[in-house]
Amino acid sequence: MEDIFLPIMICGMLFIGMPWLIFHYVTKWKQAPKITDEDEKLLDELHLLARRLEERLVTVERIVAADNPDFRPRRPAPDADLSDDDYSFDRRN
Repeated sequence: MEDIFLPIMICGMLFIGMPWLIFHYVTKWKQAPKITDEDEKLLDELHLLARRLEERLVTVERIVAADNPDFRPRRPAPDADLSDDDYSFDRRN
């Protein structure tokens, strides 16, 4: 009896169980929430706001450094090539 039952179980697992498992997780993956256009716009606005705040912080650090010669900023100044003028909303993944 086991000589017939074991191959049937193996074939069932290979041809029914495995595809069912794969398709189950593929459909779960496709149903996962995706980023919407509204979320992308919000992320772009937050990115621009963070850049503006960084520029303000650098300005404040320059003013404090001019008033106090012993002041040393804790981080290096940002590169000049990272200005907001170079940023394009079309440059998305």
